[in-house]
Amino acid sequence: MLAAIVGRPNVGKSTLFNRLTESRQAVVHDEPGVTRDRVYGEIEWNGRTIPLVDTGGYVPRSSERFEAAIREQVDIALSDADVILFVVDVTTGITDVDQEIAQTLRRAADTPVLIVANKADNEERRWMANEFYQLGLGEVYPTSATNGIGTGELLDALVETLPAEPEAAARDRTHIALVGRPNVGKSSLVNAILGFDRSIVTEVPGTTRDAIHSVVNYEGDELVLVDTAGLRKKAQVKENIEFYSALRSERAIRDGDVCVLVLDATVGLENQDIRVLKEAEKHKKGMVLAVNKWDLVEKDSKTARRYEEYFHQILETLDHVPIVFVSAVTKQRVYKLIDTALQVDDERRKRVQTSDLNDALQAAIAEHRPPSYRGNHVKIKYATQVRNGPPVFVFFANHPQGIRDSYKRYLEGKLREHFGFAGVPLTLAFKPK
Repeated sequence: MLAAIVGRPNVGKSTLFNRLTESRQAVVHDEPGVTRDRVYGEIEWNGRTIPLVDTGGYVPRSSERFEAAIREQVDIALSDADVILFVVDVTTGITDVDQEIAQTLRRAADTPVLIVANKADNEERRWMANEFYQLGLGEVYPTSATNGIGTGELLDALVETLPAEPEAAARDRTHIALVGRPNVGKSSLVNAILGFDRSIVTEVPGTTRDAIHSVVNYEGDELVLVDTAGLRKKAQVKENIEFYSALRSERAIRDGDVCVLVLDATVGLENQDIRVLKEAEKHKKGMVLAVNKWDLVEKDSKTARRYEEYFHQILETLDHVPIVFVSAVTKQRVYKLIDTALQVDDERRKRVQTSDLNDALQAAIAEHRPPSYRGNHVKIKYATQVRNGPPVFVFFANHPQGIRDSYKRYLEGKLREHFGFAGVPLTLAFKPK
């Protein structure tokens, strides 16, 4: 389920994105084409969570390629999105580029289109929006992304247009997504596990344009390996096709159970890699670090340990993520990697008995009591696990608002010390009692 914003430059796509997602992710400026990074967020409306992508920043500045680039942008959006938000500008009316985009959208009749007549911030301009019915794409929604006029009606229509959310069903297969920067060996790792060339492997970064799913029978259980397109640094995502490859990788993280971040041992851990793990953590996915090309590293008996200490130092709060040193070329530890990912999935589904949880809690409090709150002693009375897969713990206290982030991290560390949860994001909620 995905909504995509399309339209020519300078019609207010980034402003609309920020308004609908209630964020400031997209850079807004009067100059066309300012937004160069990929922009991906979520809409929360009427109990639905809708992924939203802003395609606005992906039009090259080259004037001779201008219209061709917009056509490409629309074509790729149509291939991925469940609904298109086509943004136009009521102050300029219908332009030739609007007509061309509309013609492309009409050819894809199976993808719903909502025309967002932006900059309709007064009654006269709302009437002017009626002109866009001439495009023949259906309903027009006069909107002002700047001040929020009409966005409620637009979101109501968006929710009605999207397919109903399927009922959650238990998945027998564990989904393991291999993600990472281009040319770190994700496809080679999948091929090594499968025993044949499921994905095309070359020395050219970014060969894998889409996520490729492979069902594997592993020791009597079926699992799904997802080989995703390379996640480039944002500054390097310049083509629309690369933009959507990165988008599919992010969707693979959302849809998977365990995210395996593949690194090149000869390069190390970069900021983009940490952002990928943070994305997996945000969506409460299991996490494993696979250090590939280990065969190319000169090593002694302590090399792996030094690497682990280096990674854990950089990862800080993610230092519980397990690390496996592998080689897709020699197949060294590729099956240990799968075993580790499955262990993390088991940890993610683990449930702790309430009595054991409270024994650990009381021991943690005895060792280090929570700080006082406005002169009052903070007492955590008991805790219980309310969910698994991913695990969620609720702590009941007399002053839950007084429990600081540092103490929450302390309690999380004690949970991991007593019960494991390696590679698993934990949610700790605090409620009054």
